[in-house]
Amino acid sequence: MKHNRPGETLVYIMMRSVTYLIMLIVAYIIFDIVWHGVGVMSWEFLSGSPRKSGAEGGIFPVIMGTFYLVIGTIIVALPLGMAGAIYLTEYAKANRINHYIRLAIITLAGIPSIVFGLFGLGLFVIFLGFGASIIAGALTLACMILPIIIVASEEALKAVPQSFREGSLALGATKWDTIRKNVLPYSLPGMMTGSILGIGRAAGETAPILLTVAAFFLPRMPQSIFDQVMALPYHLYILATQLPDIEKAQPMQYGTALVLLLLVLGMNLVAIILRGRFRKKYRW
Repeated sequence: MKHNRPGETLVYIMMRSVTYLIMLIVAYIIFDIVWHGVGVMSWEFLSGSPRKSGAEGGIFPVIMGTFYLVIGTIIVALPLGMAGAIYLTEYAKANRINHYIRLAIITLAGIPSIVFGLFGLGLFVIFLGFGASIIAGALTLACMILPIIIVASEEALKAVPQSFREGSLALGATKWDTIRKNVLPYSLPGMMTGSILGIGRAAGETAPILLTVAAFFLPRMPQSIFDQVMALPYHLYILATQLPDIEKAQPMQYGTALVLLLLVLGMNLVAIILRGRFRKKYRW
């Protein structure tokens, strides 16, 4: 096997170099956003309302709009995704129909977000008559991340040893009691991690909310779930492309980008903390 070692060493060096290169690129992007955006961060910026189409003022309505969309997405997508994963893993039989269902879910997970935006526009905004609103945007984002949550939750459920189920059933427990007490507690770390990462992706999407909920300039708080809102991804897009004096708005761009970055990183941190706590509580 000695003649394979130079090739293995070359592949190892290439893979390591690619990994370091990706890390450097990501580090540079984060550093650039933090370096230019930290000077904009202030109480006025975080608590004030935007002025002059967002070129001045604060971004509080923008942050709250994103918060409402994320909460709505969680309420819809999280229970549906986990329930779907439980059914496919624990109850569904291994037949052709369920095989095609799984294939469809995996395919949907890779569809571009603009397609979900058009779907939400046609179904929720026009057909169901919700209009451009929080509920239409949240439902569209929920549809977008639902396949991701199902796939992640299904893999977490499959990772639980089959002996846990067999032992519980042998002692006379019902199917649901077995799932609830012997499967879910040990699969929750993976399920929660995948779900929160999917929700973090939804928080940073622009295309779906562009067609279903986002407003160009709306410096007020929504009164109901049928109102439009401003959102961080779309607001950043407006600041970067639609203002007449883009260079003057550059500090606002970096400040908004930093808030969005902190929001997504915060969700990822929550996922890591939850995963660690559940793993400490349920060891196997």
